[in-house]
Amino acid sequence: MTRLKAPVAPKRPKRTEQLGRVRVDDYAWMKDDNWQQVLRDPKTLRADVREHLTAENAYTKAMLAGAEALQAQMFAEMKGRIKEDDSSVPVPDGPWDYYARYDLGAQHPVHARRRKGQADGELVLLDEEAAAKGKAFFQTAAATHSPDHSLYAWAADEQGSEYYQIRVKDLASGEELGTPIENAYGSLTFSPDSQWLFWIWRDENARPAKVFRRPARPDKDWGGEDALIYEEADEGMFLGLGVTSDDSHIVISAGNQETTESWLIPASDPTAAPVLAEPRQVGVKYNLDHWTDRWVIHTNADGAVDFKIAVSEAAIPAKATWRDWIAHTPGRYITGFAAYAGHLVRAERVNALDRIVVTDRTGAEHEIAFDEAAYALDLEPTYEYATTLTRFVYQSPTTPRQTYDYDLASRQRTLRKTQEIPSGHDPARYVARRLYAKACDGQDVPITVLMLKDTPLDGSAPLLLYGYGAYGIAMEPSFSIRNLSLVDRGWVWATAHVRGGSDKGWGWFLDGRKDKKPNTFTDFIACAEHLVAEGYATKGQIAAYGGSAGGMLMGAVANLRPDLWGAIIAAVPFVDVLNTMSDTTLPLTPSEWPEWGNPLEDAAAYDLIESYSPYDRVTASAYPPILATGGLSDPRVTYWEPQKWVAKLRDFSTGDAPMLLKINMEAGHGGASGRFDFLKEIALDYAFAVWALEKGWEAA
Repeated sequence: MTRLKAPVAPKRPKRTEQLGRVRVDDYAWMKDDNWQQVLRDPKTLRADVREHLTAENAYTKAMLAGAEALQAQMFAEMKGRIKEDDSSVPVPDGPWDYYARYDLGAQHPVHARRRKGQADGELVLLDEEAAAKGKAFFQTAAATHSPDHSLYAWAADEQGSEYYQIRVKDLASGEELGTPIENAYGSLTFSPDSQWLFWIWRDENARPAKVFRRPARPDKDWGGEDALIYEEADEGMFLGLGVTSDDSHIVISAGNQETTESWLIPASDPTAAPVLAEPRQVGVKYNLDHWTDRWVIHTNADGAVDFKIAVSEAAIPAKATWRDWIAHTPGRYITGFAAYAGHLVRAERVNALDRIVVTDRTGAEHEIAFDEAAYALDLEPTYEYATTLTRFVYQSPTTPRQTYDYDLASRQRTLRKTQEIPSGHDPARYVARRLYAKACDGQDVPITVLMLKDTPLDGSAPLLLYGYGAYGIAMEPSFSIRNLSLVDRGWVWATAHVRGGSDKGWGWFLDGRKDKKPNTFTDFIACAEHLVAEGYATKGQIAAYGGSAGGMLMGAVANLRPDLWGAIIAAVPFVDVLNTMSDTTLPLTPSEWPEWGNPLEDAAAYDLIESYSPYDRVTASAYPPILATGGLSDPRVTYWEPQKWVAKLRDFSTGDAPMLLKINMEAGHGGASGRFDFLKEIALDYAFAVWALEKGWEAA
């Protein structure tokens, strides 16, 4: 049969000289110079770029036509595992219970409340399904009620570009107040007296740059200037907003991957100028909360690599006033904490396993214990401070989500909800294991494996190996309704807990960034080789899968060991690392330099990035089948990164395997916004993996 012809991208070489080094990019033209406008209005995309992306999407669709039935079947399976008319466990706040629910067939939730302890009398706060009607994309990043329960505010993105519009509704009248806030970041908060709304503005390069305050109840025709209360001078810092647990302060946070800073506004005077808690110091992270009569500070200061908790009785908690309360213990990574009037609840991770520890005001502690080999444990946000109840979610690769209320005083654990799987789920059919691969420098790299109990360990089973490894984000061994569509077909699902994440502590992250970034890639390869050696897989029958920074991992291991993989799925892959880290107009570039290095000023950083940047390191190799996906409105990993990468892979690949590109022309970094439409994209990834390994590779 005749092979389908892949799109051929024209080459328009662009020469760049930087720090005495020269690189030539044949596909730089794929970046629309008007990309900022494209984020806001995708219809403004330059015609030649749109034509090429349209051709790529058509080619991918034609190549995967034989897998469409499998994709549809997998989507149906995934959807069948979702309780369509589901609702969250209500979160109490004063006289109300707040919750979210889905109607049958709805892609988006309804946010609502009812009187505490009552089953009826629902008041709808925000109907996302109605707001999304007629829109290709709709997603909220923040939705919250005012402390006096009279107002509701939310930030909505209708492009996937992460430029949000903030609206405020009067819950008594149902009317929206004032004019919507445009060009906002997805973070907002009310002052504890409910009189003011604080929000963050994004600049023309999509960076959070300024914090504003406006009356929470402006006149209907409000058109005055919002009050600027903080402006961030460093374009590499992100901004955040919050209120302390005891409602004593409004907090403005600024930070990047390695440095943070907090500014405080007393709740008793919400129009006061913010006061700096502790000046930023490169490499020092801290976040704080007020615990009735003292500040609690979570920090890595003074060499506390895996973090410690300090306290301060000062009105302004400068570092000179901090004293250690929960000391640093190497290997015990304190990931965060929640404060209640009588207790502090902290989350920890030891050797890629989570735990929760409760401390009372005297310092007495107890741990909430669990006993599976691999599991995920998350503290859930709550509203009330003067309570002994906290909430957490427990899950594992075999155990669906279980939501518990826990009484901090009596130690009583109450199961509030177990995730319902309408199509059925029997945990006894599966086995989850924790393995360890030996990295090239001797480190033990954890691997979490999920498979059917009767899956043979003779290398005959196909295997999907997932990885990320960046920003200190851990890959939790959680329950997934999606992964079962592969596991139930006899696949082994494995997650590689590589360096660059914080799976084994903050040092695990530090050992996979900047000059140590290659550890992430070699760890992933070591995991694949260990799985082969132990009979879980066979070389060439492994599908590698990762997204965003995990997509960089996919590109790197494709270059380093193309022979290991039977398929590679790179979702929104950050693969054009050198060019992106050299472009200061892009939203994330300055804030990413602490993670990767600055190739504009540091020759060693340039050389290091160039040595692993997937786009720059493509060589003449027999690459496996690759599916790269992206979103046209993505401000994090721009659409042209996977577009350029696929074009270059086709130039250099010496084999027959296809290089496929799928760009969602109506979404951003997270893909489709609807809960079912998103599953269709995952089903496509999985169907591609099955299709590619079955082809082996020999396509018509």
